Amino acid sequence: MKIYISADIEGISGIVNWDEATRWKPDYPTFSDEMIKEVQAACEGANRAGAKEIWIKDAHEGGRNLSFLGLPINTKLIRSFSGHPFCMMQELDNTFDAALMIGYHSYAGSDRNPLAHTLEPDLLYIRINDELASEFLINVYTASYVGVPVVFVSGDAALCEHVRQINKNINTVELNKGIGNSIISIHPQLAFNSIKEEVEASLKGELNKCRIPLPEWFKVELSFANHTKAYKASFYPNMRKISATNVLFETEDYFEVLRMLTFVV
Repeated sequence: MKIYISADIEGISGIVNWDEATRWKPDYPTFSDEMIKEVQAACEGANRAGAKEIWIKDAHEGGRNLSFLGLPINTKLIRSFSGHPFCMMQELDNTFDAALMIGYHSYAGSDRNPLAHTLEPDLLYIRINDELASEFLINVYTASYVGVPVVFVSGDAALCEHVRQINKNINTVELNKGIGNSIISIHPQLAFNSIKEEVEASLKGELNKCRIPLPEWFKVELSFANHTKAYKASFYPNMRKISATNVLFETEDYFEVLRMLTFVV
């Protein structure tokens, strides 16, 4: 079994402030260590389920948060970003049996994680087919594009609810509950144990039940905090400016959505 892991930081246990997610800030090392431990837990669960090969995409910020320290020998680590439109799912293809998402977080427009955002903090929101889009939704569509089911997600409670609304068969572990500018978090050791157990159970389950069909048409609305960014984005091919801060892109090919996000966001 060949497994793919996409790892972010804003949904890991205990994180609440941007300083804790920013590599050059003094608060960062504690939470990058927690990110590594939660990825380790996912790897342990995957190996218990029979994984032969695990690819890990360091998908936070510049992609330089993880190292091989503590990771099993059957892992491959993708650090930094190549510029490919798959972005947080770089190198994913149909040779993988399943994908996991670790440390994911609520979408821009949510009020249930102090670090809620989608791709970039200066985006007020992204809507896909009129629904507020999370990084989970963008990336699960990428997985669907190449025929790989996402079977497990860990992150904040609102994100996990969002995942279950999309497909109730995807297992989740809720690590934080956001309230205003605060969070209530479970203990990191419980986070580690829960991720390990649920990943193992997910990979031993019926993977095909976690597949998500791609829509036949994509209407993608981007809302920028800065009107000048909307103006610039409006010159992307097939993009329309629909207000001072918002632009709209439509296509039947999901790869074109990803290409647009690569160049516009």
